[in-house]
Order: sequence, then C-alpha cells, then structure tokens
Amino acid sequence: MMSHEPILPGAWLGLLGGGQLGRMFAQAAATLGYRVCVLEKDPHAPAAAVSEMHLCAAYTDRSALEKLGEKCLSVTTEFENVPADSLEILAEMTQVSPAAKAVSITQDRLDEKSFLSSIGAPVAPHCLIASAQDIENVDENLFPGILKTARLGYDGKGQVRVKNKTELSEAFNTLGKVKCVLEKMLPLWREVSVISARNAMGEATTFPVSENEHRDGILAVSIMPARISQEQADKARSIAKHIVNSLDYVGVLCVEFFILENGEIIVNELAPRPHNSGHATIEGCISSQYDQQVRAMTNMPLGDTTQIQYTVMLNILGNLWFKPDGNKFEPDWDKVLAFPHAKLHLYGKLDARKGRKMGHITCVGSTPEEAMKCALQVCDAIGLPKPEHI
Repeated sequence: MMSHEPILPGAWLGLLGGGQLGRMFAQAAATLGYRVCVLEKDPHAPAAAVSEMHLCAAYTDRSALEKLGEKCLSVTTEFENVPADSLEILAEMTQVSPAAKAVSITQDRLDEKSFLSSIGAPVAPHCLIASAQDIENVDENLFPGILKTARLGYDGKGQVRVKNKTELSEAFNTLGKVKCVLEKMLPLWREVSVISARNAMGEATTFPVSENEHRDGILAVSIMPARISQEQADKARSIAKHIVNSLDYVGVLCVEFFILENGEIIVNELAPRPHNSGHATIEGCISSQYDQQVRAMTNMPLGDTTQIQYTVMLNILGNLWFKPDGNKFEPDWDKVLAFPHAKLHLYGKLDARKGRKMGHITCVGSTPEEAMKCALQVCDAIGLPKPEHI
C-alpha cells in the first residue's frame, strides 16, 4: 500500500518496537506534529512513555497488528528482528517502511551478504556453516575467522572467534548448531558507519560518516565526522546510497563498514532502522536520523544532513550504576549537566543492568578537539571509560 502522497502532520504513525530508538523517533514525530501509536509487549517501554497510544502486545499478535494498521496511515520499526510476517500483515492495511522484503534480507547474514555481493558492494570472504560437512569443506584461507549466527545476533551476541576447524566445530556446537556464517578476520584499522535515508519517491540522503569504538561488542563511542580521508568518506557514503537504492528501501538504514589497514572499505552489516552511531545527528546535523525516519515514512521531502558542529557520542550502559563492590547507586547527572557542551539523553528504563543501554551523552564543539576535550572531561566526572583512540 505504498503511496507517494504526503501524510500531513496530525496523522497517526505506527511504531513496532518500544526501545530507545523508538523513543527518539516518537519525540521527533511529535515535534513535527504527528501522533504515535506503539506496539510493544513491555508495559514500561521507553518509546511508549513518550507516545500517545500503546498497544501492549507481541509483534505477532494479529488483533494488535490489525488495530495498528487500521489506526495509522504509516508504520515503521525500531528493532531489526520484528517478524517480516508481521510487516506483511500490516502492509495489507497501511503503508509500511521499511518493507518486509528489505527487512527479511537484513535479518539473515547470509542473505544479506549474498545481496551485497550481487550489487557489487564489497564484503569479507565468508561461507555458510550449517552442518558438520560444511565445516569439513571450509577453505583454510578463511582462518582465523569469526563464526556468527545467521539470525538474531546483535551487540556482539552469537559470535565466536575461531582459528581452525577444531575450534570452528566447537563454536558451532556452542551456538546450538543453528545456521551460521564464517567470516574471515581482516586486518582492521577503523570501524565506521553511514546512516542513510530514502523516501518512496526515490530521494536518498546520507549523513556524515561516524567513527565507532566498541567494547565487548557494544558501541561505546561514536565520533562524527570520522577521522578518515575525504576519499574514504565519499566512498562509504556512495556505497550506502547505492545499497538503499538497490534495496528500493524506504526509511532509515545504517551501513556498518570496516576500513582495513590497507585503506580498503568492506561492508560489515546492515541495520534496517536508526542506529546508535547516529544518535549524535540530533545535535550535530541540521536534520537528525529520527527526523529523516519520520519524513521518509510520511512521503515528505528529506531533511538536510549537513553537519553543523563536531560531536563525540558516549554510550551509557547500566554498568555505570554499579560500584566496585557491586552495590547500585544513581550516577551524578548534575556533573554531566555542569558541562555546557554536553547533552544528556536518558532513556527512562527502570532497571539498570550491566550491558544494558541506558542513555547517551553527546559532546559538541566548534572543532574536533573541543568536542573530544568535553568528552574526556565528562568521562572523568562520572567514571565512564575514556575513548581508546583519542
């Protein structure tokens, strides 16, 4: 039911998923005058707390999907593992972006890499691992490698590093013998990402490249713009735009890249939604990734992605709530707010757990050095780990 007619402010927009990405989407939608209905089974979902309506049900609940489809002129997602079948059901009643077909491709690592290869996007050498025979047939040149579950892996989950076939067999057993992809480990120099957006009319934009630092598989720091060459930045943004156009994608898509030691750029994976590495677009760009998500799903012109100030984004995990002795406490947020160039975002989650994303801080500056100085001062003030690559 995709239409090219603009959906005007005042209309209801639907959201599948109730996490922090949905919370920031709902805030952007409200700023533009839209009303948001969230479908999410968690009664305390962060997105539901800032939305006008909450359907407290599973993504597969047919009755709830029908209510969402009947009420909303357009529906989007904030979570990559929403069942594609649910999107197909909604598409019979209302406009859905991204489409089930595009989401389905990104939900399976092998399908995703096959698609990327088919359009000429560079990917790491890899192969399917679904049986003992696949292990036996593995090309030795793929070692050392990383075995990843084909589905449902995120934030470093479902991944095991392996050096040989013996370790590969053990890892395959550890992961439950589900369908996996073995990827060759490459000499990594930087991890970067590009947030792109596209509407139903085929208008596509990209944001400046973000440089990302992970800890234990979870994003810890994003620096925008990335400290890479202009040629590399242009190439990454060009590849990202090529991907959204080739997918006939409508919505916001994050393309994660590896930049190798020799300067080569490889696509790591796709996320069919806004992304943690794009949080800083709220303060750093004329339009944010969440503004773009609203504009794309309502058939509106996309916003200007020009960066207007330098940013360093610090992810806040639940670890910050724990003292060395294991006791919990509330972090001193007043120390963050004392810095005029630091913007605090807390997601309203009731229970702080280690490894859980609880918020982020965006440090801004008129120069990259000014933004980084603020980030280092904030880390010192509240005990966040400092960026490793200063």
